[in-house]
Amino acid sequence: MMKREMEAMMSLKKKSEIRSAIEELSMSLANLRTSTTTHDDDDHIEDKIPFHLFISLCNLLLLLLDKIGPTMAVLRQDIHQNIQRLEMVHETDSSTYSNLVEILKKEVAQGNAKKPNSCTRALLWLTRSLDFSVELLQKYSTFCDENMNQIVEDAYNITLKPWHGWISSTAVKVALKLVPGHKTFLKAVMEINDENPEDSLRVTQELDTFVSLLKPLLQHIHSTLRAHGVDRLKST
Repeated sequence: MMKREMEAMMSLKKKSEIRSAIEELSMSLANLRTSTTTHDDDDHIEDKIPFHLFISLCNLLLLLLDKIGPTMAVLRQDIHQNIQRLEMVHETDSSTYSNLVEILKKEVAQGNAKKPNSCTRALLWLTRSLDFSVELLQKYSTFCDENMNQIVEDAYNITLKPWHGWISSTAVKVALKLVPGHKTFLKAVMEINDENPEDSLRVTQELDTFVSLLKPLLQHIHSTLRAHGVDRLKST
């Protein structure tokens, strides 16, 4: 009896990054909606991109790429550099820049938003990378029996390839040939054994929940970028 209780407690304590992200995302979005209920403008929520929530999601993506393996090193490096760029500016005024829209507005006003090393570009590319993660997890949840290489390639083609130059696209295409298989991916990302039907069902439900929470946030960010005319920038 005591052994079973201990195992149950350990199971509750052990969470995959996806499960932790679901909890954080749910809480953050609830707080964001609460903070905007006092405003008459229905679009006010689109003026807020919480820094800590956004960076937390980007760091989750880094963990996801790490678990896919070194094949995604090029994409991982870009994401890491863009996170650092936003963090450096945030540190200069953490109160003002707790809302990433304030960085965007400042760069647009100064005419720096479209420059190669702008924070606006960092925000845009990180958002596209999160689009990639959503597409990847959504396809994995729907077509979990399909070849992992194909799932990752399809997600890349839809979200990132249209904005990448020839060099980046070629590097990713080579890397895709080394993507791990279905079982390795499942065990690494969700920390389960795919031979257990209950675990597989839970994975599908959690991926669906995570995607359903993240997609509206990404739509808000794209809407904000589009409103400032910086949503269609390509690789420099």
